[in-house]
Amino acid sequence: MNNKRAIKKFFIYFTVAFLLACSLSILYIFFPKSLTSIDNRFRDYLFTFRGEIPNTNTVVIIDIDEKSLKKLGQWPWSRNKIAKILTNLSNANVGLIAMDIVFAEEDNSSPHKIFSKYNIKKEDLKDGIIPNYDMEFAKVIASTPTILGYQFEFKKKNENISQNAPEIPAIFIERNKNIGSQHLLKTTGTILNTKLLQESAYSSGFFNNIPDASGIVRSVPLILSFNDMIYPSLALEALRILSNSNKVFVNYNENGVENISMNDIIIPTDRHGRLLVNFRGAERNFKYLSAFDIYNNNFDKKDIEGKIALIGTSAAGLLDLRATPFDSVYPGVEVHANVIDNIIQGDFLSKDSFLELRDISVIFILSIFVILFICYTPFWASPIITLIFFFISLVFIYKAMFTYGIITNIFFPILTIILATILAILLDYFYEIKQKEAIKEKFASKVSKKVMNNLLKNIDSTKFQAMEKEVTVFFSDIRSFTKISEEMQDAKSLINYLNQYMEPMSNIINKYEGTIDKYIGDAIMAYWNAPIDVENHADKAVKASLEQLLQLKKLNKKLEEENKPSIDIGIGLNTGVAIVGEMGSIGRSDYTVIGDSINLGARLESLCKYYGSKLNISNYTKEALNDDYIFRFLDLVKVKGKEKPVEIWQVLGMGKARKALKKELELHHKAIDLYKNKSFDKALTIFQELESNEKKTNNNIYKIYIQRCEEYIMHPPKNFNGIFEHHTKG
Repeated sequence: MNNKRAIKKFFIYFTVAFLLACSLSILYIFFPKSLTSIDNRFRDYLFTFRGEIPNTNTVVIIDIDEKSLKKLGQWPWSRNKIAKILTNLSNANVGLIAMDIVFAEEDNSSPHKIFSKYNIKKEDLKDGIIPNYDMEFAKVIASTPTILGYQFEFKKKNENISQNAPEIPAIFIERNKNIGSQHLLKTTGTILNTKLLQESAYSSGFFNNIPDASGIVRSVPLILSFNDMIYPSLALEALRILSNSNKVFVNYNENGVENISMNDIIIPTDRHGRLLVNFRGAERNFKYLSAFDIYNNNFDKKDIEGKIALIGTSAAGLLDLRATPFDSVYPGVEVHANVIDNIIQGDFLSKDSFLELRDISVIFILSIFVILFICYTPFWASPIITLIFFFISLVFIYKAMFTYGIITNIFFPILTIILATILAILLDYFYEIKQKEAIKEKFASKVSKKVMNNLLKNIDSTKFQAMEKEVTVFFSDIRSFTKISEEMQDAKSLINYLNQYMEPMSNIINKYEGTIDKYIGDAIMAYWNAPIDVENHADKAVKASLEQLLQLKKLNKKLEEENKPSIDIGIGLNTGVAIVGEMGSIGRSDYTVIGDSINLGARLESLCKYYGSKLNISNYTKEALNDDYIFRFLDLVKVKGKEKPVEIWQVLGMGKARKALKKELELHHKAIDLYKNKSFDKALTIFQELESNEKKTNNNIYKIYIQRCEEYIMHPPKNFNGIFEHHTKG
């Protein structure tokens, strides 16, 4: 039975865990966008917890900062100033210069533009030379290791957006294009450098930084599609040139872009071709050099030699500031520096093709294990278990992210643990309620509902501790049960037959606030006034007994109709002080009553057969009664194991006796008085008269006294005190 219950409990908890996992998986699959921002925010906290990490010292940022703007004038600068910066960088043996700036218009500050505006011709000049800053800048771009930047547009096509595309001196090969290229980000136009500058540069790359829905840059596109052609980002193009690769492979799978490879470099991306940036830290994690210092050649060439120089701005007025996991204000040029450093270092963060499967697996594992662990451990351990699962999950996510570069979902594991914990506690709660109700039902079969509720309210009181207390004990037994059991066809029939009797008898005891101590085969032991106080407990015990006898008559009629043996019982009641309380071993105990008063109750029940009575009570119970009952004195006896004599009374009913019964009892008690006064011959006459009455209400008692009187007449006793001594239990 316990195994079945345990299996059922496991099945229920496992089913709830499985349904929770299915529900969360559906939420994960079909509503990802609504929860992505929360997941990203959790991942930002992991970046903050990890803190800053060193970069490869390969990238240096040439910063058009506030100092440069103050010294060299407001932006845009004349192109000759920028040309001088490029020249100084080249002279310092820079590895590569990448411009995070687009020069979409000609330099209006160039002398040749000004002279043209005011119609000044070179013949009018002394030396006949008109400087052209755009031309000078183009020559410097062509003679230095410089790649230009440009920008793609994602708006709907219109006449203001250019449809020109830059020339890229590389071949982009798309593998499995037919199954995954639809996920690639597509653009509608470009903002390029002037034709002169664009044609002068060896190559160029776009510098679009695309924030996510929350406005934070967490990933950067390495490639974009324009007119069904692939174009590289500024960072990717810079590394392609430095790696001397003329072929770039874009590898697709059914989920979209899987990775980008060139030579021995394999760059994992998301399905859209974006690199999830493993930010090195907060702003200025990379080496910054002021553009003004480069212009004036006021820098250490060791900071430049062989490195990639990104020219960009941190000045607030130039609007190239972004929000990242580390900072709400972060120079866009440093985002590109992080991308380049990620690729060089190879410590990528990626969402591989198994991401969804892995995340859903984690949801199922956490749902099942959290619920089962909490449900099979003590309630106080629930917070500890929840914290342990939180800790393990976060360590797993952290290690996967920063040690193995695998991005996993953070929000759903946390949500799973929280919901699984709540569900497990609710399951435990409802299971405990169910268990308590089952215990109550069991308990209610032994005590009345009133007693049960009182005990449950005072469960921590001293009521269960062993103590001396006055109780009224009840014993009942079925007569000739052995013979009845032999007549039954099988054990099942016998049990059903016995239950037909036990159930109504037990219900009556409970009705009168009694506590059933135990069922001893065909016998019932019960008591009143323990474990809680029961007012008028002796009266309630007698009333319960009388009602049982009435109920038995109804039951016997039913049994007769079913062709089953009728039932005859005897009941014994005694009131007295007993030891009541929890008794037994540490591992197994029971609340019960013991003592001489209990033993006397059992003797009274066993003497019912001898006296021909149905309900015997002691004088102690009789003295405790408050209501009116119909009594017959049976005997003054010494029972086995007792020295003090006890009066035994038969209870025939409640109220006043009717005429015939009243007359019978009056004669009976008159004869008893004569018997006690040793007038055996007179008593014998009355007992014989009562015995001859066909309507007598007791078939044994008069015979008993007739026999005693005849014995005492023939052999007069010495020192007669009316006490009869029983040497057997019944």
